[in-house]
Amino acid sequence: MDPLSCISPVDGRYHKITAPLSAFFSEEALIRYRILSEIEYFIALCQLPLPALSGPDGPGHEKMRDLYRKFTRSDARQIKAIEQTTRHDIKAVEYFIKEAFEKIGYGKYKEYVHFGLTSQDINNTAIPLSLKEAMSGVMQPAFEQLMDALRTLANDWLEIPMLARTHGQPASPTTVGKEIMVFHNRLSIQLRQLSSLPYPAKFGGATGNFNAHRVTFPDIDWSGFANRFVASLGLERSQVTTQIDHYDQLAAIFDCLRRIATILIDLVRDCWTYISLDYFKQKIVAGEVGSSAMPHKVNPIDFENAEGNAGLAIALLGHLSEKLPISRLQRDLSDSTVLRNIGLPLAHLLIALKATSRGLGKLSLNRENIDSDLEGNMVVVAEAIQSILRSLDYPEPYEALKKLTRQRKAVTKEELQRFIDGLTIAPGQKERLKQITPFNYTGIIPPRID
Repeated sequence: MDPLSCISPVDGRYHKITAPLSAFFSEEALIRYRILSEIEYFIALCQLPLPALSGPDGPGHEKMRDLYRKFTRSDARQIKAIEQTTRHDIKAVEYFIKEAFEKIGYGKYKEYVHFGLTSQDINNTAIPLSLKEAMSGVMQPAFEQLMDALRTLANDWLEIPMLARTHGQPASPTTVGKEIMVFHNRLSIQLRQLSSLPYPAKFGGATGNFNAHRVTFPDIDWSGFANRFVASLGLERSQVTTQIDHYDQLAAIFDCLRRIATILIDLVRDCWTYISLDYFKQKIVAGEVGSSAMPHKVNPIDFENAEGNAGLAIALLGHLSEKLPISRLQRDLSDSTVLRNIGLPLAHLLIALKATSRGLGKLSLNRENIDSDLEGNMVVVAEAIQSILRSLDYPEPYEALKKLTRQRKAVTKEELQRFIDGLTIAPGQKERLKQITPFNYTGIIPPRID
């Protein structure tokens, strides 16, 4: 489809960014992952072995694996054509595999394809596997790109003092790099949590009890078999289920991604604000236009783009994490409907990650403006002065500083020094207080990020 004719900007305007996700979340990709799940299950049955499946050997298994390893667009279309008759997507996959088994000489084993399974044994294996591989193959590099950008800026600007603002008002100074490091730290925590979360799979037959497996082959430990099979795919089997997975673990992944997207919004809004304060300048890109009417403008479009797409990701991930764990009795079809949309919030999050990294890469410091704000807000060292006076048992130091600093006009360096000279403390302590400026009152600067 021509990107210009797509309904969603995910596949249209942002196609170049989101195209890698197609290999994991498109209809064609879903079919391929379903075939992978069916084939690997069949091979696992052979390796038990089931008595009737002692024939297929290692080379035969590789022939079977070629059904998903060499899966083509033509194969996908063939399965969709079968689905027009079956009106059932998983059954269409089953028939496709059986037909393929005939072609490669394994027709006599074809009735063990999909043996004892229900559709969600395949869907609830294929979809978490596609999610896991999309996370490692596409999302993880985007996370790393952003973290690298934050690390570089945090380290480069770690010791550059900057006026802090709490409630939008001038507050105790900080450093530019430390404030960027805050976001690196927050995202690091969430990414560690994300990496620790298991990707769940449901595998247990029509209602989760291995009914067909047990009645046909009662001497086999089917729970143990299913645990080993699911683990071989890099997934973790949900032990007690209905016909479908309960999705609690999948919801945990979505919730962690929501927190990452939320932190991203906090980051880009701060960057946007620092640009509006003229603390950050943006590198000019040749040929780029900031406004159709005002030639001078260089708008923070990357951060605004990231904010919008991160918000969409949060909304969609929220629906997935709230809806999927709820199903009527042993199952209804609503989970299958929304599972098809897992790729959509990831696409919006990917766009947001890329836009944020791009925006960070355009930033440069306007030291003149940052320093000017520090010089114009001598009042922020009042906290330091009253804290030292407290340690000297000076009477009511907070109240004394409050009277000085709560004026309509800015407190100048000269006024502050006159105030210090008027204090009844030792000359050495006065000199100590005079040495405190907004440029050196930055507290403990954290170590550089490795």
